[in-house]
Amino acid sequence: MGLVVAEAPNGGWDRDRRLWWLLWAGCPGLGWVSLRGIEMHFGSLAAAWRAPMSGFPSLSGPRGNWRRAVEDWRDRWGAEPLARWSQSSTLGRCALLPGDVALPPSLNDLARPPLALFWKGRGSLWPHLRRRAAVAVVGTRRPSRHGEAMAEAVGRALAQAGWPVISGLADGIDGASHRGCLAQGGSPIAVLGTSLDRVYPSHHAQLQHQVAELGLLISEQPQGTPIRPGHFAARNRLLVQLASAVVLVECPEQSGALHSARLAQQEQLPLWVVPSDAARPSSRGSNRLLAQGARVLLEPSELIRHLGQGPLAPRSPTPVPDSSDKLRLQVLPEDAHLLSALADGACLEQLSQQLQLPLSWVAQRLLALELQGQVRAEPGLHWRRV
Repeated sequence: MGLVVAEAPNGGWDRDRRLWWLLWAGCPGLGWVSLRGIEMHFGSLAAAWRAPMSGFPSLSGPRGNWRRAVEDWRDRWGAEPLARWSQSSTLGRCALLPGDVALPPSLNDLARPPLALFWKGRGSLWPHLRRRAAVAVVGTRRPSRHGEAMAEAVGRALAQAGWPVISGLADGIDGASHRGCLAQGGSPIAVLGTSLDRVYPSHHAQLQHQVAELGLLISEQPQGTPIRPGHFAARNRLLVQLASAVVLVECPEQSGALHSARLAQQEQLPLWVVPSDAARPSSRGSNRLLAQGARVLLEPSELIRHLGQGPLAPRSPTPVPDSSDKLRLQVLPEDAHLLSALADGACLEQLSQQLQLPLSWVAQRLLALELQGQVRAEPGLHWRRV
């Protein structure tokens, strides 16, 4: 499937500008600030593509020989790249760009916002991430049996209470928390350090598939990006910025999990730490945070008592139309209100708030209307009447 781009997506992005941004975003060495600088300098990214390198501004952000990287990238795609670029991508419309309504606003507070977020899975989870209504669980790749069991228990408890569980899908604590979440029928959210078309570690292929089926995979790396150690460290800032609280389950003094915990402290997010064996090197980082005043987590139930019920917890019965599969393609009276609310286009969260209906029901009816040809999905989790 080629890249699906709407004729008039939300957030001020027209079709061509969206394509050009995604094309440039794949160029190694360019970040959000530098790319916006190039766009403003030339008036458009299309003009920048055809400009001589001597006309490029000085960029303070990129490291290394970014001019050579830009030259190589333009040579790779040629003078008229959009047709080739759109056909080469298999990500479809599953990309959020700066300014898209569905993009969590907390990401704008980062010193280095993502150029784009590519995703796969349940798009209905994005409104919860916009409100940071999820909990991150992080820790070492080589945990003790106690740490791994505790991570699974935390994942199960959070899922049972209706909280999406964010982690990095790495070995050890990350994987254990997502397995616990899945075992309880919850919604895992994995922020990857690789592009969506890669699996790392390779033995997590089945787990990554399950997360994509029942939850959400997120990455800022374009398709085909090689695996690089720095990408795993960079994803920590996204993971923390999407969460309302962070749980640290066992980590050494030098680790990505400890970096995530420090970021959570800087964000003044609640940070819970599971105490571990003081004699284990894999516990020294997390235990040191306890000595510095982090909240002690002895049982997952304590976490739930503090957080309360999450956004996915069952609510009291609401007079909502039956949304079972057998009614999926039927026309319901409420569809007229949904179509009217779309007006010139709206995102899932806006429709849910305007109609006072659950996100899950609105998402399912939008899918039914899309299959009927009455609405079309646009980039940025945006819908529009046909």
